[in-house]
Parts: sequence; structure tokens; C-alpha cells
Amino acid sequence: MTDIVSPAIRSRMMSRIQGKDTQPEMTVRRRLHAAGFRYRLHVRSLPGRPDLILPKYSAVCLIHGCYWHRHPGCPYATTPATRTEFWQEKFRSNVERDGRQRRQLQNMGWRVAVIWECALKQKGADAALAHFIRWLPTDAPTVEIG
Repeated sequence: MTDIVSPAIRSRMMSRIQGKDTQPEMTVRRRLHAAGFRYRLHVRSLPGRPDLILPKYSAVCLIHGCYWHRHPGCPYATTPATRTEFWQEKFRSNVERDGRQRRQLQNMGWRVAVIWECALKQKGADAALAHFIRWLPTDAPTVEIG
């Protein structure tokens, strides 16, 4: 299967993919702020620069896109039909890096929450964020939402 756009257009499209201030991240930030939670953003001194850091709760929140971070069983975690070997290796290295950074954060004493993009789609955002907010005051070291 060939790509439906030229290499120059594909390159431009891929270069515009953001690493922060994404729509799922902004959804979580708006709702947490409205609920009275305060947080820091993208702290460079922490492994992987977590999306949200809630120091009061010793918690970090990673908001993962299902496509790039390979949410298991999710319909959004598709693989492109062209250059599949390249993409499989890219996705595998993303997943390995995510796991390594999560372990590093936990070893530093942080509790880690992962909120998957699909959990924030449509009407699921309220339930996903309620789950996250209920988790914050607990002692549970990790939670995955989505």
C-alpha cells in the first residue's frame, strides 16, 4: 500500500504532532483546576517530564495517546499500513521508554497515574477524571485509567 500524500506533506504533518498541551491533556487540566486541584506542568527534572505533577499527593499524571503509547486492545492503537517494520519498532521503543520512566518515577517516590486518551473521549471524561480524583488521596502506587 502506498501513502496517499507526498513525503513532503507527510513530513510536515508529522512535524506538527505536539508533545504537550494536547487536547486530552487540556481536558484533564481544565477539569482538575475546576475541581480545585493545583498542579505543575512538564517538570524537566523528572523522568519523561510528566504531564501533570501534584506534589501535595506525591503523584504524577501521564496522559497517554493511545496511538503513540500503544494502549493494549484500544481501537485507536492502529499501525500504519506502510513501513510497518519501522512503525512497530518505533512503537516498541515508545512502550519500553514509558515503562522505564514509570519505574524511575516510582523509585523516586512518586505515585504514577496513566490516563489514556480513549478514556477522555466523549462522555467518558467525567468517569475517568472521577476515578483519578478518587485515587489521589489513596496510598495506591499506580493507577491506569482507560
